Amino acid sequence: MKIARVRPLVMGTPWRNLTFAVVETDEGLTGLGEVRMINNTDALLGYLAEAVPRHVLGRDPFDHERLVTEMRVNDFSRAGEVTMSGIAVIEMACWDIVGKALNQPVYRLMGGAVRQKIKAYANGWYTVERKPEEFAEAARRVVARGYRAAKLDPFGSGFYELERKEKLLSIALVEAVRHAVGPDFELLIEMHGRFSPAAAIEIAGELAPFHPGWLEEPVPPENLRALKKFSDAVHLPIATGERLHTRFECRELFELQACDIVQIDPSHFGGISEARKLAAWAEAYYMLVAPHNVCGPVGTAAALHLDACTPNFKIQEHFNDFVDDWVKGAVDEYPQVADGHFSLPARPGLGVTLREDFVAEHPRRSVTLNLFEEGWHRRQGIQG
Repeated sequence: MKIARVRPLVMGTPWRNLTFAVVETDEGLTGLGEVRMINNTDALLGYLAEAVPRHVLGRDPFDHERLVTEMRVNDFSRAGEVTMSGIAVIEMACWDIVGKALNQPVYRLMGGAVRQKIKAYANGWYTVERKPEEFAEAARRVVARGYRAAKLDPFGSGFYELERKEKLLSIALVEAVRHAVGPDFELLIEMHGRFSPAAAIEIAGELAPFHPGWLEEPVPPENLRALKKFSDAVHLPIATGERLHTRFECRELFELQACDIVQIDPSHFGGISEARKLAAWAEAYYMLVAPHNVCGPVGTAAALHLDACTPNFKIQEHFNDFVDDWVKGAVDEYPQVADGHFSLPARPGLGVTLREDFVAEHPRRSVTLNLFEEGWHRRQGIQG
């Protein structure tokens, strides 16, 4: 079996463009991959236009370990978000083809399930006015949907620090949500890498009475020593990793013991296998894995296969019940959350079939994301 063709397709939403890779073989099997790029869709398409003829066409999808290694190594340039995202959509599609060829779900080909259901948390639910009563009502809708965990970014457009008034509002939003959802609900706080260590430490102290399940990316991701300063001062779980794209970038994070939960995104990290390698490495440091996921149906399905076979998996991020839930229509059978959990995938491969006519009906949009722009969370949705 050989890969004969790769077709990128872009589906637009009001706040994100979702890029699918349709990988076709000479034996009639087709595999799917997906990634959501922030402000870099053209760069991804450009990378695929060059890399696919050079590395992918004519290759056996069963040999995807060799294929993705050559994509990462043989172009000499340092692999970053664009390269690792391009590799990821090809790698996901290869796994999809292999699963279909063997009539097995992907997770069964990676060692099998270590759990019978996959815990999920809601994101994208708080695109409302930044008022405590609005956030509380939105949170109640999450509970009514059956979720027992949710994440929110209450901090508006703050950068490095918050004005006193803005900080008090942010804390009030968290307090209102905690009261709305009750004490046994897992409340996760997104900080989006905004703050200096000093500001983040101060805010963490204000948030502690509301018992957050984690504080996510409290400081910018480039300086792991700054994250270590935060972790040394704060006695709450710390999550980070969505803007790390290779195992090699994670080395210092692990050695510093600067976080408790690793949030690498399979669609930006070279795919399912690379994310699983990272998870195994994290387990040696007693760290949990909570995959980042702002994708639509294919990327979500890929994440579920990773979750199913990863012993140190914690919880899966999920947007598509609350922001643009119509994107579920891009596949024939979207994985659903019931009682706060996904079921194990049951169909061969990734378990979803793309409806290309649906994708064509929702063309790419001119959208950008700027977390430091006032009102970003309402105009463009929420980036996880």
